[in-house]
Amino acid sequence: MTTETDENLRDLIASDRVEGTPVYNREGERLGRISHFMVEKRSGQVRYAVLSFGGFLGLGEDRYPLPWSMLGYDTGKGGYVVDLDARVLDQAPRFGDDGRPDYSEDYGRSVYSFYGQIYPW
Repeated sequence: MTTETDENLRDLIASDRVEGTPVYNREGERLGRISHFMVEKRSGQVRYAVLSFGGFLGLGEDRYPLPWSMLGYDTGKGGYVVDLDARVLDQAPRFGDDGRPDYSEDYGRSVYSFYGQIYPW
C-alpha cells in the first residue's frame, strides 16, 4: 500500500490525485485548486491545468486554464506552486460552469500568450 509520503517521492501521480490539489503562489497564498487538466491526445503531454476557485461548494466557480509548464510541485505544501500574483487572474482567460472553451489552437496560443509562455504545439 502506498502512503502519501511515498507518493510525494515519486515522479508520477495518478490523475485522480491531481484533481483537487491546492495551488499556491510564491508568497504562499492559496489561489485555488486543480479542477482538471487537459491532455494532448496523441503525445500524452499535459497542456493545461485548470485552476478553480470562487463560488460556494463548487458551484459558481471560475476556471482558469494555466499552462502546465508554469506549475511546480512543492512537497512541503502538498500542492502546486505558480509564480503568479492573484490579481493577474482578474484579467486572465477563464470560463464558468456554463461550458468549457473549445481548446482550439487559437485559444491555446491566446492562453499561453497571456501568461508570457510560448505555445509549443
